Amino acid sequence: MIEKNLTRAQFGDDFQWGVSTAAFQVEGSCDADGKGPSIWDTFTAKKGKIHASDDARRACDFYADFKRDIDLVKALNIPNFRFSISWSRLMPSGVLPVNSSGIDFYNKVINYCLELGIEPWITLYHWDLPQALEERGGWTNRGVVDWFADYTRLCARSFGDRVKHWMVMNEPVVFTGAGYFLGVHAPGRRGLKNFLPAVHHVALSMAEGGRVLRSLLPDAQIGTTFSCSPIEPFSQGRRDVAAARRADALMNRLFIEPLLGMGYPEADLPVLKKLRRYFVEGDEGLLAFDFDFIGLQNYTREVVAHSWLTPYLGAKIVSARKRKVALTAMDWEVYPPSIYESIKKFDRYPQIRKIYITENGAAFPDERVENENGETRVNDEARCSYLQRYLEQVLKARKEGMKVEGYFVWTLTDNFEWAEGFRPRFGLVFVDFASQQRIIKSSGHWFARFLGTKT
Repeated sequence: MIEKNLTRAQFGDDFQWGVSTAAFQVEGSCDADGKGPSIWDTFTAKKGKIHASDDARRACDFYADFKRDIDLVKALNIPNFRFSISWSRLMPSGVLPVNSSGIDFYNKVINYCLELGIEPWITLYHWDLPQALEERGGWTNRGVVDWFADYTRLCARSFGDRVKHWMVMNEPVVFTGAGYFLGVHAPGRRGLKNFLPAVHHVALSMAEGGRVLRSLLPDAQIGTTFSCSPIEPFSQGRRDVAAARRADALMNRLFIEPLLGMGYPEADLPVLKKLRRYFVEGDEGLLAFDFDFIGLQNYTREVVAHSWLTPYLGAKIVSARKRKVALTAMDWEVYPPSIYESIKKFDRYPQIRKIYITENGAAFPDERVENENGETRVNDEARCSYLQRYLEQVLKARKEGMKVEGYFVWTLTDNFEWAEGFRPRFGLVFVDFASQQRIIKSSGHWFARFLGTKT
């Protein structure tokens, strides 16, 4: 049952509300109008990499019909729309020359948002590195810092006259860990020899991207986003507690602490000392940048136990399914306090001035039903409850004086969920991927009512 007590007004007039998407997951038109391939285009074409052999060649057809979905943002009373830029749509080879059709597309998206009174928030990098750069080493090649700076410069000069909120990276620990250590995401590389240089070059690029934006757009709000999950030991035994500390260093602290001028968390995860082999003189200073805000992306918590069998980390996640707790379709635990604990953790860093929740949401098995009038509806009471309960925890943090100033739902429409393909549905809006029909779910209707109530 949906609670009626939570209101928008409780969060204050200056609290920012939005919805988040990502280019590769929604745009489709993977080779239209001069776009070059990204690492995800290449990865999805490989056998056995994606659930049910799904691909994103069409995805949600956002490139072909972006107004349809931005109209939905407006219909849902959502004032801020976060989307990412496809690097290879602007620069097909990752470097010059520029593809003017790509620039034109994002200009149209930005201008239509503004026409409808929706504020565009841009993410520069949401995992889709140009394949041409991957063939030159990708994130393992230190040259990527300059390539990324040039791409950032192009975006700032092309869109900065209208876009006031920028995010440099999306969840760096996820795309480096899954893509360059475990090999389960693009580009499918494995091992420490790929992971460590990728980590360092991503960290340098994140700070350098911030500096480029600041130099060209001094009045813009500039941030970057991190995935975060509270890490709890499976027991209070010494080994489990130590394992949880190492996992926390990897999953929550690896990128934020060098950005804040604290260096990598080597003391709690000694394998990170190996990052030093990729340093050149002056890197300690180049890793740091004073962002205006930090985006936090939280879905659940993790429970961790000691494991002799896990190299470098000595820890393993105890599956939520084995713990017999409430689960989403991703087998993630439904644990609303996780978002409060994540805010509290990052709020403790005095260098962070402002926090936005830039992603939160859940995938559940949605059902289409017809009412007596023949209208198709999608009832997703589980998602309604999830959003409500997590928002209550955000409000708790705000009332306690933590510097959380906004909340963005993941995501607007069901989309291509990376290696999981189209199976998990996170959207406020249901998508029939065969027909591209949209149906606003119960959760979307609830969120629209919630945002429409200001008093």
